[in-house]
Amino acid sequence: MSPQLSIDINNELASLSATPFEPYIFRVDGLLRRENELAYEPEILAIGPYHHGKANLEMMEKHKLRYLQMYLARTNESSVDRFVNAMQDLEEKTRKCYAESIGLEKDAFVRMMLLDGCFIIEFFYKLAYEKVIDDPIFKMQRFTNTIFQDLLLFENQLPFFVLKRLLGSNLLDINDLISQIPFLFSHLFSQSSTYSDASYVPRENVKHLLGLVHDTWCSSFKTTVSSRRAAEAEERTWKYIKCSTQLREAGVKFKKATETSSLLDIEFENGIMKIPPLSIDDSTEVIFRNLVAYEQYNDLNEPAYVTNYRKFLDCLINSPKDVEILRHRGIIDNWLGDDEAVSSLLNRLGNNVILDSTSFCYSEIFNKINDHCKRRRYKWMTKLRHNYFNSPWSIISLFGATLLLVLTIIQTIYSVSKV
Repeated sequence: MSPQLSIDINNELASLSATPFEPYIFRVDGLLRRENELAYEPEILAIGPYHHGKANLEMMEKHKLRYLQMYLARTNESSVDRFVNAMQDLEEKTRKCYAESIGLEKDAFVRMMLLDGCFIIEFFYKLAYEKVIDDPIFKMQRFTNTIFQDLLLFENQLPFFVLKRLLGSNLLDINDLISQIPFLFSHLFSQSSTYSDASYVPRENVKHLLGLVHDTWCSSFKTTVSSRRAAEAEERTWKYIKCSTQLREAGVKFKKATETSSLLDIEFENGIMKIPPLSIDDSTEVIFRNLVAYEQYNDLNEPAYVTNYRKFLDCLINSPKDVEILRHRGIIDNWLGDDEAVSSLLNRLGNNVILDSTSFCYSEIFNKINDHCKRRRYKWMTKLRHNYFNSPWSIISLFGATLLLVLTIIQTIYSVSKV
């Protein structure tokens, strides 16, 4: 054995920290990526080092410089010296937040931190104080929506402590920045924006912008799940529910939930399933995939709420017919225009996604639904619908046979009465 090899390995072991810093910004692995690689790639805006320097994203670098200039003017700074020094202090800590070794040299990395951080701050400042009239970024709605979407990509994140250091005690403090999160929902989830309230999110737990959006979306539902579990008398096993077409045959009725604080909050009582409305458009797959990736890669010490919600939708929707049922009830707002496209999208989202069945948020709801469908009268109704009412021709045939039977009985009674 080579003595030098032993020395090298021992030196590597000695250099390891006793309490290693755990990164929380990753590249999406190949299994998830192959389902839709473009869902994790920024279209026009690079934030952080993973997509930094790509030729197709170069256009926004000039806007970042322009936003830095605006930030300096707004904070009465004559140069970038103070902010550069602040970013240099955070450089090593910031690098450790990324799971991969970053090849950028120190100055290039610090420059990236400064430009990306100031762009995010100024972007939300303009939203907060409506300073968007003369800004070319906001003149085209499509351009703005694409930036919103790029800011929520899992690989396109900057640690939140970088923004905090840049903000300091300036006009737009951290609470103002957080309060703008509903804008992301209003642009990317249509009416689902009403379910976002950042006031419930502990500021010290925020990792990055995507994490803040995730926690904002799930915060009120987290309270609901905790109360449901506390009310459960005992742990029970659970099984997946059938699709909406089969559930409707079993007597389950679907109703749009109008009084709820969370898009994720599903209720089932007395045979009625209440589901908050969800808009599905071109951005839905990208946002869902990145929120799910965030849950897959981070130890949240709690249920994967978005992953669980996605599984609920996957169970409920197996075909365009299932989408049609929910759309007619006002639960699905289909901006894709095709029910088959919606069912295909929701079914694909679960490929290569790990689901922890022991902490499934909807286990109690699923048990209630399955218990409802097992009752004798609902099983009988299901069989009756399946055997005799599964098509218009079956209904017509049954009606015709019934009419013929009634006429035969009448004729018999008439003949007997004449005798």
